[in-house]
Amino acid sequence: MNMEKKHDSENVTRLDSNTKLNRLADAIADLVTKSKGKLAQTINTVLVSTYWNIGKYIIDFEQQGNVRAEYGTALLSSLSKILRSKLGKGYSRPNLNNMRKFYLLYPNCQTLSDKLSWSHICELITIDDELERSFYEKECILEQWNVRSLRRQIDSALYLRLAASKDKKAILQLSQKGIVIQQPEDIIKSTYTLEFLGFPLKKHYSEQDIEQRLIDNLEIFLLELGKGFAFIGRQYPITVNNRHYYIDLVFYHRILKCFVLIDLKKNAVRHQDIGQMNMYMGYFAKEENAHDDKPPIGIILSHIKDELLVEYATYGMDSQLFVSKYELYLPNKEELRRLVDGVLQGE
Repeated sequence: MNMEKKHDSENVTRLDSNTKLNRLADAIADLVTKSKGKLAQTINTVLVSTYWNIGKYIIDFEQQGNVRAEYGTALLSSLSKILRSKLGKGYSRPNLNNMRKFYLLYPNCQTLSDKLSWSHICELITIDDELERSFYEKECILEQWNVRSLRRQIDSALYLRLAASKDKKAILQLSQKGIVIQQPEDIIKSTYTLEFLGFPLKKHYSEQDIEQRLIDNLEIFLLELGKGFAFIGRQYPITVNNRHYYIDLVFYHRILKCFVLIDLKKNAVRHQDIGQMNMYMGYFAKEENAHDDKPPIGIILSHIKDELLVEYATYGMDSQLFVSKYELYLPNKEELRRLVDGVLQGE
């Protein structure tokens, strides 16, 4: 074997050795990453369980007559001072109160301890209504919301907005099972809350401004749209008879297996807007759909919705075309709550 061939053979051997070594390193790194994840989950489960038991100790102490009525309000403050001297931070009066409330609201700790973090639980126990709390709990687990996402959904009154348009049976189902998507109507909200766009009151803005801010805040917008949406593109071009049109936003819904087309309107929706969206949907059904895609869904988002005009303009039209309102501020929770309570009480 000449020197050149020997040198090439050594290089190949070295490359093979490096490849194998990198694979070994990757396997070890993957193992460590998974182990860290399991360790974090174990720590969270133990932490949540511990806090639940602390809440139980406090309630048991109260119920055994160890707390006089006049002393009851000072119990947590006094206990907090003692615990912080023994255990350090983490045992403030508000946190002890959360532990106490956690035990009272969740008699079975196991339903949450291995699914949600303590920070999630602290958000959930701020909700007094059992049905509402159950909805956010189930959606949080199913959709794996982080704490910020959970807080945003609570602040935007997602449950109340969805429940306000349902009957009593549907409201109870929403609380027991969360959002179940089986048909286009299940992914549509009558009103979308876009407070995250951050437009000051009375500011002049255009449809292009709305679109740009939606793209800039796409993660939150997807959260507001709901589960199953995947972003495809903005100003999506289509050509019909040598004329060019542009759809503001295009998504694909992974659960319903269909495109979702969204057109933004700054003010009131017009009958021409509805006709145009119907054309967009027809184009996608004929030209863009794969053989196993379902018919597209069209959503016109307008700041003002004339219910009568929409009813007349959509008469006999595709039932998968929807007109919804958007609001640039958080909804009035108390007004929504009265509507939902009225339905539940059969008023």
